Amino acid sequence: MRVAIVLLLLVLAGTAAFVTLNWGAVITPVDLSLGVGMVKMPLGLVMLGLLLAITALFLVFVLFLQTSVLLETRRQAKEIRASRDLADQAEASRFTELRSFLEAEFAGRGAQKGDSGASQAAVLERMERLEQGLRVLIEQSGNGLAAHIGELEDRLEKASVLPVDRR
Repeated sequence: MRVAIVLLLLVLAGTAAFVTLNWGAVITPVDLSLGVGMVKMPLGLVMLGLLLAITALFLVFVLFLQTSVLLETRRQAKEIRASRDLADQAEASRFTELRSFLEAEFAGRGAQKGDSGASQAAVLERMERLEQGLRVLIEQSGNGLAAHIGELEDRLEKASVLPVDRR
């Protein structure tokens, strides 16, 4: 934005310098046609007046655009603020709902505490059965492994690779 302002100021300064250097030609009257008749006026002053009028119109247009952009920005900021407030309220509502749900669940769990002793006993009984089954499986695996090792020793003794150890 600053580059545009500097460029605009340079153009205005150049125009002012040009008009100052050629002031004699600017104020020299000439015959001008208005379409219906002829008028003797300084053409330079007419052109300078038109330049100033167009510049003033552009400034008013720029001010209008800036004002409309500022008003639109303000309106959007209000909408965003309202949306943010609505989202915060919805989030607070969700937290309140979650809290009430958790309190209801914990209250329900507390009421089921009598059932919890029975279910805990059932879980412990099942764990005992699983543990017993695991012990049996480990013992069977150990017995099978001992049988395989004994069979391998017998084969090696028959092949006379190992010395016979008679105890």
